[in-house]
Amino acid sequence: MLVDSHCHLDFPDFAEDLDGIVSRARAAGIGRMVTISTRVRKLNQLLAIAERYDDVYCSVGTHPHNADEEDGISPDELIGLTGHPKVVALGEAGLDYFYDSGAPEAQARGFRAHIAAARATGLPLVIHTREADEDCGRILEEEAAKGSFRAVLHCYTGGRELALKAVSLGLYIGFTGILTFKKSETLRALAAELPSDRILVETDSPYLAPGKFRGKRNEPAYVVEVAKVLAETRGVSLEEISRQTTENFFRLFSKVKS
Repeated sequence: MLVDSHCHLDFPDFAEDLDGIVSRARAAGIGRMVTISTRVRKLNQLLAIAERYDDVYCSVGTHPHNADEEDGISPDELIGLTGHPKVVALGEAGLDYFYDSGAPEAQARGFRAHIAAARATGLPLVIHTREADEDCGRILEEEAAKGSFRAVLHCYTGGRELALKAVSLGLYIGFTGILTFKKSETLRALAAELPSDRILVETDSPYLAPGKFRGKRNEPAYVVEVAKVLAETRGVSLEEISRQTTENFFRLFSKVKS
């Protein structure tokens, strides 16, 4: 069994084909999918999907691109929304300096609020970090000093230093189809180096289709391609990488029924 720890099943790209998406994922051996929140105010749309399929769960949070729009959402409000049995994580929240959307200050406020909610609930935080290694590392260290929390740096494309810092703080690193791209040698070298109990696979679909599907709409079934390249990179079998990443998923996303 494999798990897609990060997809966006509520995005319009999937609306006409949701049953097909889920059934193809099941046929490919994907046992669980977590559809990740980008706006707290749209949680009901995610819950409708998670309630429709036994093997689909969701998170609640504000993507850094939407930090201005949802600025000021408190940890208590986030905590209050995690009571539903299908809400198994917080986020995705964090820092994105690649695009000019979401003021950096609002992103940081939201990031810290989500960390506080993760700390209070024990649920994992799904962290989005892009072109923001230094600030992300600093916030993680400052917040870890206030008390531990669980998290994954999803769709990792950052530097080695931030990844190793995150792992030293007990966090996990998630890999997407980017790992399969020809030019991702540095990322593959990092993926080979990380401890086996800290790695996850994901699609971030509908974006970032793996190499053989590049340019097409991505979907959860294609997480198999990420796992194949991760296995090859680490010098282990696909069965072994499936076992490791799935164990890691259930350890981190402990509210998901195994």
